[in-house]
Amino acid sequence: MNKYLSMAGAASRREADRLIVEGKVKVNGLVVTELGTKIDEETDRVAVGGRPVSREKLGVTVLLHKPKGFLTTVKDPLGRRTVMDLLPRLKTRVFPVGRLDADSTGVLLLTNDGELAFRLTHPRYEVKKRYVARVDDVPTDESLAKLRKGVFLEGRRTAPARADVLWKAEGRSILALEIHEGRKREVRKMIEAVGHRVRELKRTHFAGLTAKGLKSGDWRFLTDGETARLRKVTGLEVQESRPKKNDASRKKRN
Repeated sequence: MNKYLSMAGAASRREADRLIVEGKVKVNGLVVTELGTKIDEETDRVAVGGRPVSREKLGVTVLLHKPKGFLTTVKDPLGRRTVMDLLPRLKTRVFPVGRLDADSTGVLLLTNDGELAFRLTHPRYEVKKRYVARVDDVPTDESLAKLRKGVFLEGRRTAPARADVLWKAEGRSILALEIHEGRKREVRKMIEAVGHRVRELKRTHFAGLTAKGLKSGDWRFLTDGETARLRKVTGLEVQESRPKKNDASRKKRN
């Protein structure tokens, strides 16, 4: 059930489990509260909070060049701007893949494929994400070694990261960090844990994808080849359903 709700774009797997336990999911008009419940996608009628859920056509993934000041969420209860405000004319319902905090910029993927999103963000699949940070002071060899080995955040060590100084001057530097985890504000916290304040943070790569050719706030559909590579790197079979070729290169701007 949780996989079906995720694939349908109704909720993440973790959120789906919560909805099931809270009795907000119905199958054929009956409340289902047991985790691991199996359903027949062809015949069973599923509803969440009274709203019917149907598995949408998969294969729509968008790459957004996220600007600063937008929350990475579908909706904000306080009415603040979210990344969805940058996709006003997108007809297919998509949701963000992982996190990118409001103060950060760069590559953000949005999709309607819940299983792909799950695998892109789960540490088990070790999908690489590269960040460039403008920081105070210059990291020492010891600081870089700590980042490469992993630092303790909230009682748990982060996975080993690739860390390099790209540029340095008196009292400031630019640091590149490559990770495959995705804890909340993890990159900022890792850098701060070794004694450096982050002034700017940009995600330059996600699973090998970049925002090259996109201005801040612009987006585009992934090409067939890019989608196929994402599914390959996460161990998913390549599906035939893809955005139209002319859509793949189309850019939108809010």
